[in-house]
Amino acid sequence: MTTAVAGALCIPVTTFAATEGTHYTHPGVVIKNTPMRRVPTNIRTPNLARRVHNLGWAASNWSGYAISGSTYNDITGNWTVPTVKRSSGNTYSSSWIGIDGFNNSNLIQTGTEQDYVNGHAQYDAWWEILPAAETVIPTMAVSPGDHMSAHIHNNGNGTWTITLKDLTQGESFSTTQSYSGPGSSAEWIQEAPQINGSIATLANYGATTFDPGTVNGGNPRLTSSDGGYMIQNGSVVSDPSNPDSDTDGFNVIFGSTQPSAPLS
Repeated sequence: MTTAVAGALCIPVTTFAATEGTHYTHPGVVIKNTPMRRVPTNIRTPNLARRVHNLGWAASNWSGYAISGSTYNDITGNWTVPTVKRSSGNTYSSSWIGIDGFNNSNLIQTGTEQDYVNGHAQYDAWWEILPAAETVIPTMAVSPGDHMSAHIHNNGNGTWTITLKDLTQGESFSTTQSYSGPGSSAEWIQEAPQINGSIATLANYGATTFDPGTVNGGNPRLTSSDGGYMIQNGSVVSDPSNPDSDTDGFNVIFGSTQPSAPLS
């Protein structure tokens, strides 16, 4: 369907049914309702009255950086698993890298999940190719503060290899999957995922850093206009910094106060 926002430029997005599944949690709590990533919803270029910190776009489920204008066959990213804060209700957050999704309904991605569900913090590693729901990586028990390194690569034969490493725990996962997206965008994103067909309330994840990242084996040369913030219920709830001086990384924080860029 096409999502419309008054006075804003929107792109068509497809609503996919969430798939129920099992998550593996700390401390051993089994939770239902598998989060699912989706393309950015209600994405728009902020007008001058709503522009935040010279960033170039806003969405109700994505924040971070997305680049387009080329064909992307390879992306890497590094981030620290944030610590999710206690909440009165169920809240969700994801940290990930991906290719496609910013300007189309395709998306290949991998990352970590940081949720607060049924009174418990929950952390997972996962990969996903839309329109399917995420696949949890049960052999990778991520924890807050772990340093993650991810790589998605086009093998050139209709398959892509997704690699996710937990450098803190010394764990690694890799899978090769068929994927036919155009490779028209590349992203480093903090997200409020979709739960049971609706965008979840974003968990208070505190803050994290995506740094460094690459595309097609080189510097992504991020600019502030590539960045976007998340709005839920009329308020900014997730806000990235400007890029660092190396133009390959940024900080992102829960709330509306823009953080400083990471040191290069």
